[in-house]
Amino acid sequence: MKALRFYRSAALISVAALALTACGSDNATQTDAGAEGNTAAAASSVSGTLTGIGASSQKAAMEAWKVGFEELNPESKVQYSPDGSGAGRKAFLSGGAQFAGSDAYLKDEEMEAAKEVCGPDGALNIPAYISPIAVAFNLGDVKELNLDAATIAKIFTGEIKKWNDPAIAAQNEGTELPDTTITVVHRSDESGTTENFVDYLSAAAPKTWTYEVSGDWPTDIQSENAKGTSGVISTTTATDGAITYADASAVGNLGQVKVKVGEEYVALNSEAAAKAVEVATPVEGRSDLDMSLDLKRDTTESGAYPIVLISYHLYCTQYEDQSTVDLVKAFGSYVISEEGQADAADSAGNAPISDSLREDAQKAIDSIKASS
Repeated sequence: MKALRFYRSAALISVAALALTACGSDNATQTDAGAEGNTAAAASSVSGTLTGIGASSQKAAMEAWKVGFEELNPESKVQYSPDGSGAGRKAFLSGGAQFAGSDAYLKDEEMEAAKEVCGPDGALNIPAYISPIAVAFNLGDVKELNLDAATIAKIFTGEIKKWNDPAIAAQNEGTELPDTTITVVHRSDESGTTENFVDYLSAAAPKTWTYEVSGDWPTDIQSENAKGTSGVISTTTATDGAITYADASAVGNLGQVKVKVGEEYVALNSEAAAKAVEVATPVEGRSDLDMSLDLKRDTTESGAYPIVLISYHLYCTQYEDQSTVDLVKAFGSYVISEEGQADAADSAGNAPISDSLREDAQKAIDSIKASS
């Protein structure tokens, strides 16, 4: 039953909106899940400061959530530090933050560790938004390239060193490719975006990408590095011939790769991201309230863009006092509400979650309780 419920929720992600990416922020409102699925409250009674740390990819969305939530809750304040998914998970699991933003769900060992700070039922992984990860490059007037998974993997391992390499040229007939050296730019910090990207490479090009799937970039690949989403985009923008991976909303005027899926090359957009999520499955062994999803990176589904990022907000299933519970639930409900998702989409360009996914997320948030 859980798998079917979750599959339907994932499959109904809205494709009408643009692709969003940003980061989570806190503070929220009292909620009222009506027939239309809008959980933003007309009035609020929560107060206090909510502290979060996590994904830099969520930064633009988090800023929008912070403004919207604090406007609805003038006695509340949200503090969010976009230090990266890895830093966010570590802070959350050590009790240093009340919630975290993460571009990857908690692993089994992290879920077990969460029981130390969150009580016997541990933590909840709640999707905040869905966004494609762009393979973005700086190559002058060339703004679009077709590449299959093996070629992308060879570029990022350093096996392909020039932009006019035959493997690239064969997939881009008619495009004038310069004899420019490729500079790979990767995240220097532990990153959920890195983990999602290398998960794609590992699944779709396993003969070329033989490294462990991790939020840390392989140390033996010679490449440039920069901290956070803004760092890799800034470095790539300033470096002729550079290539990186980043949340789609952040790439600006950089060129973007169309990824080969089956027999076609698919551009990133909200509809293509939604199709990739349609074939995702719930992570086994989790509670019915946890919303972690495994994506099928090697899908051949027509029109699906497989390098997709599901960005989560991580909450405890219980907090020490009721006032913190009220604040967390209000903020969490605001983020997934129609209003909160619209605020984020306007700022960050993500695809708002579906009504069905919102309903499941609201049930999970409503289950958060006080330990005393």
